[in-house]
Amino acid sequence: MRITRVLGAALLALGLAAGPAAADSSPSPSASADDGAPTQAGTSFRTAAEIEQGERATASGSTGDYLYWSFPADTGQRPTVKATVKLPARHGAETWQLDVYDGLRRRQACQYGAQSRTAASGAGSVELACVLRTVRGWSEPWANDPLPGTYYIRLTVVDLAASDLGQPVGAEVRVDSKDIGGAAAVDGSLGKPLVPGIAVKSAAEKEGSKEAVLSSFGRDGWSSGWWSDRWVWTGIGGVLAALAGIGGYALTRGSGRPSRVPPGA
Repeated sequence: MRITRVLGAALLALGLAAGPAAADSSPSPSASADDGAPTQAGTSFRTAAEIEQGERATASGSTGDYLYWSFPADTGQRPTVKATVKLPARHGAETWQLDVYDGLRRRQACQYGAQSRTAASGAGSVELACVLRTVRGWSEPWANDPLPGTYYIRLTVVDLAASDLGQPVGAEVRVDSKDIGGAAAVDGSLGKPLVPGIAVKSAAEKEGSKEAVLSSFGRDGWSSGWWSDRWVWTGIGGVLAALAGIGGYALTRGSGRPSRVPPGA
């Protein structure tokens, strides 16, 4: 009996000693990925939730609400905005619309994409997309060209049955960009990006103050400027044109004096 107790105590001690080692060797559960993307949307331009390109932002709301997000876009980028609305059980069809505005709150046209879609009464979700034009570094004051700065996303329902108004919905938005580069470059540059608070920052800089009320998008590093890869292709075109001119001259110049002309002439 005594031997059995001793063996049991020894096994218990070995188990306690091996427990922490086994716990240390086993992989610890990874922390949940929190990329900082917003989980709610604004209700106006001034309260729009800020997101970065590549983030997936979510929000909850009700049919009839206006949901707003904002994101930065720079010169040479072609942003693509995608939104998914998760719909509850309802009585009739609903039409949802996705609109994009620039920093001056001018509505930007979509090159292609389903900007407005109607979901049937039995559909559980509706997907929208808007591919903007390439952001330009400079534009005429009267033009409606997309310029570098902040862009606003507005998501709302535009047609639904009265009995479905106020039903809870969930929304997801994501913005990605394709770098177009010099294919859409223009001469000139924008003095300041179209960013909320840029006028406040400029005034503070003139007064020598370091503090300014400015959106988080209003940081340095905007690529707008005189340089683009169009200069490279222009240089290559000039070299090819010069070589073509030299080759053409060599082919048409001939050997000099025609053979039929007498030497003394």
